[in-house]
Amino acid sequence: MTTDPGLSAVISERRQLINLAYRLLGTLADAEDVVQETYARWYSLSRAQQEAIESPGAWLTTVASRICLDLLGSARARRERYVGEWIPEPLPDRESAADPADRVTLDESVSMAFLVVLDAMTPAERVAFVLHDVFRYPFAEVAEIVGRTPAACRQLATSARRRVREARVPAASAEQRAEVVRNFKRAWENRDIRALVGLLDPGATVVADGGGLVSAAPHPIEGAEEIARYMAALVEQAPGLGLEERPVNGQPGLVVRHAGRTEAVLAFEVDGDRVIRIWAVRNPEKLRPWTDS
Repeated sequence: MTTDPGLSAVISERRQLINLAYRLLGTLADAEDVVQETYARWYSLSRAQQEAIESPGAWLTTVASRICLDLLGSARARRERYVGEWIPEPLPDRESAADPADRVTLDESVSMAFLVVLDAMTPAERVAFVLHDVFRYPFAEVAEIVGRTPAACRQLATSARRRVREARVPAASAEQRAEVVRNFKRAWENRDIRALVGLLDPGATVVADGGGLVSAAPHPIEGAEEIARYMAALVEQAPGLGLEERPVNGQPGLVVRHAGRTEAVLAFEVDGDRVIRIWAVRNPEKLRPWTDS
C-alpha cells in the first residue's frame, strides 16, 4: 500500500490552521469548525484539481482565512443576540485534545488581553494583522486572501498595530504576574477585602461571560473596592469553592472549581504589582478544554 505524499502534506497543515483560526475567531470550537470545512472543500476537489495546486498549504490557509473573514463579518449580528459580555474562549497550557495537531501554540498572540484587542478590530483589520504580523505572510498574499490591494492591507495592519499599542500595558515579568495572581488567590480565599483592594488597581475592571447559560455579572464591575467586595461575596455564597493556579492562554490565571466541576476560568492583566483587568469565563461551552474527563 503506497502513501500519498500530497495527502501527508495536507494533513500536516492542520495545526497551523487551528492556530490561525483560533486567533482570528477567539474560540476553539469555531476554529475546529473552520478547519473541518476547509478540509471538506479540499477533498471535494478532483484529484486533477488537487494536483494542479502548487502549494496545498497556501491553498488551505487562503480558504480557512476567507471562511474566518466571512464568520467575522457575521459576528456582530451574533454578538447582538449573545446574553451579557462576550469573552474569547480560554485555553489551558496542556490541552485535552488527544491529537497534538489540535493544540494551539500558546504565546503572546493568544494572551487574553491580546485576543480582546483583536476582537475590537474590524474583520479585515484582524485578518490582515494576524496573517502578516503573527504568521508573517507578505502583504501580496494577504491581499489575495482579503480581496484588497497590498497597500490597503498594509494600512489595515498599521491601524491594527495602533490599536494593539494603545491597549498595551507595561510588561510585567512572568514572575511578577504569577506572584500577583498567587497573592490575589490567597486574599480571595480568605475573603480579605483589604488585601484584595491592595492588589487591584483603583480603576480595575472585571468582565464576566456566562453566555446566558449560567449566572454572571451582566455588566463590567469597576473599581477596586467594588470588585473586592463582589469577589469576597462569591466565596461566602458558595462554601467549598476551590481556587487553582493554572496558566490561562499562556499567562498566570485561576480556575474556580465547586463540587468537582469547573465553574469559571479567570485571566488577568497585570500592571506592575496590581491587577488592572480580570476576565471571568463561566459559559460552560467555553470551558470544554478545562473539564476533566
